Amino acid sequence: MRDFSTLLEAARVILYHKHPTSAMTRFFKLEQGVLVGRLLPQLARVVTDEVVSPAAVVPHPGAIAAELEQWLSMPAGSLEVDADYAELVEVPGAVVRIFLIRFTTIDPPFDAAAAVNAAFVPLTQTRGLPQVELELLRSAYVAIMEG
Repeated sequence: MRDFSTLLEAARVILYHKHPTSAMTRFFKLEQGVLVGRLLPQLARVVTDEVVSPAAVVPHPGAIAAELEQWLSMPAGSLEVDADYAELVEVPGAVVRIFLIRFTTIDPPFDAAAAVNAAFVPLTQTRGLPQVELELLRSAYVAIMEG
């Protein structure tokens, strides 16, 4: 997988597709999980901004979305940041911001996902992921359905 260390050092991304008619929601899942970027260590835990403050410098999510569009060989505007979603994960020595980004296509871009060894899966097919990812998916799903 391409190294996203420049933009995703202090952040990670959950990508998803929500069908505009049926509202069927699928998450973009790589072999290692649903977070795009560097893997989180085992001691990672979801925290609130009242408990800990995020890293001082976090890239703009629009720049991250543009980088991911290039990685997936998709046209500009294929990804849209969900500005209402804000989660923080504490890892040893740092705090990582989690962004939620939606595919804007009518159908999930299955070919783009396959090109990077990923797939689109419903929430029910995420069992077995690390607890921190499941917690992030739960809050992402709530934000998606309420948004």
